[in-house]
Amino acid sequence: MITPGIIDLTYFKDLIGKDNPVILDIGCNDGSHTMKFLELFNEAKVYSFEPDSRAIERYRNKVKDKRAKLFDIAISDIDGTTEFYVSGTNPDSDLPESPPENSEDLLEKVPEGWEGLREKLSQGWDESGSIRKPKLHLQVYPWCTFNEKIEVKTKKLDTWCQEEEIQFIDLIWADVQGAEINLIKGGSTALKHTHYFYTEYSDLELYEGQINLKELLELLPDFELLYRYSDNVLLKNKRKGQN
Repeated sequence: MITPGIIDLTYFKDLIGKDNPVILDIGCNDGSHTMKFLELFNEAKVYSFEPDSRAIERYRNKVKDKRAKLFDIAISDIDGTTEFYVSGTNPDSDLPESPPENSEDLLEKVPEGWEGLREKLSQGWDESGSIRKPKLHLQVYPWCTFNEKIEVKTKKLDTWCQEEEIQFIDLIWADVQGAEINLIKGGSTALKHTHYFYTEYSDLELYEGQINLKELLELLPDFELLYRYSDNVLLKNKRKGQN
């Protein structure tokens, strides 16, 4: 069953049940969710990941808290580099007057709601970039363009955890634009030590090779579905209690 609306981040306060969680904000963009997690948990450690230089600049202007640390990489299934498809806005495309269907994921990114989203779209859009080539995204969101490719650094989640000596993750908050399979394949060990996993999904192949929800859940047999929203799911590790 699909739960209407989007998740209230304050729900994680009781769900996680401690004031010093380790949280990974993968695909953090400008750090809006990072800031919310820092507000919710006084002793949180939030590790943020973002490969788009435009978003990185906005993140650094917004997030000044020493409890958060930014990594300018894309989490993937390889350690190295890859092409990143940079998103933008088509100036010749008319923006709809009201939210289109299946736009909850977009509205979630802009606290000001649809009017705030329209304003942001008119200024350019940096929240749909991906290490996977856009496919149906071009038809579903015709105002969003991918006219540029850049090379970005990539790292497997397992590699990153080893380097940073992260042994337990309370929450992964993932917004990786169709690259969920890359995250999962590169983080098989890390996910065994992750309590909650919140991620976008789509049953449309918005990006080439993007897995649907059924395929995503099949890759995560140790996780159970807590909540399904129209564009996101919250999963709990069945084998992991809190540390």
